[in-house]
Amino acid sequence: MADRRLQVFHTVARLLSFTKAADALHMTQPAVTFQVRQLEEYFNTRLFDRTHNRISLTEVGARVFQYAEKIFEQYSEMENAVKEMTGDVSGVLVLGASTTIAEYMLPTLLGDFKDKYPDVRIRLQVSNTDGIVAMVEDNVIDLGIVEAPVHNKSLAVELCNKDQLVAVVPPDHVFAQRSSITAKELFTEPYISREEGSGTREVINAYLETQQVAMCDVHVIMELGSPESIKGAVEAGMGVSILSKATLHKELELGRLTTITLNPPLERPFSFVHQKQKFRARAMDELLSFAQQYCSEHPQNS
Repeated sequence: MADRRLQVFHTVARLLSFTKAADALHMTQPAVTFQVRQLEEYFNTRLFDRTHNRISLTEVGARVFQYAEKIFEQYSEMENAVKEMTGDVSGVLVLGASTTIAEYMLPTLLGDFKDKYPDVRIRLQVSNTDGIVAMVEDNVIDLGIVEAPVHNKSLAVELCNKDQLVAVVPPDHVFAQRSSITAKELFTEPYISREEGSGTREVINAYLETQQVAMCDVHVIMELGSPESIKGAVEAGMGVSILSKATLHKELELGRLTTITLNPPLERPFSFVHQKQKFRARAMDELLSFAQQYCSEHPQNS
């Protein structure tokens, strides 16, 4: 409902980037620039200083941004109040999820949510944990679901459930008949790792420190960007890896891979992360409530 020019300006001012604002608003960068210039013409003054591919708010721009924050908070409060009175749950929610969650948890969760709330439109961004947290920090997405601890204390973090990580080897591997294995034993073999910034990699590295295994002593033969690519490489006999047990149901049923419990066991949190804002769209509150119930009914290690 708010003036489109002000919405675009507010997004650029938050992110201090026309490019990031264009991505967040699903607009082209020229369209974003046009809307900001329209607002500057309306006020007959510059709202941004532009120097060497960097922008900053002018004194007037900073004042406009302060009022825009109040205006959009009031809009949010008004919309929530009306929707509470009418029982309406609709709108657009932009979610972000790290790769494992997007591929193995969200399809069922979002399918069930859409059945209950068909008027809510959902957009999904997939990235690694670092990328998702950054998007939440920048307000590019409404809700992130990540697979590693979140250290930014200015964000709200709510635990969904615990996910077990296990060693993965081919069925004919020398370790395949083992019921458990230590990190020191596993990492005598060539290892296939997730990419830098992956939540899975972060959790595994922290675990190795507790087990006194130095990463410089691990023979990493490749780094891959998804569980699917890692499973294919392990199945081809290229090395061993550590993956979420939740990603392995199909391969275990078909006998393509074998899992071994780590000793001591390794778990990591699946968590919701969002801004600590006072007013949220009702659809966001409903999704959080629905997702928390889904997590309690679908524990990852069951």
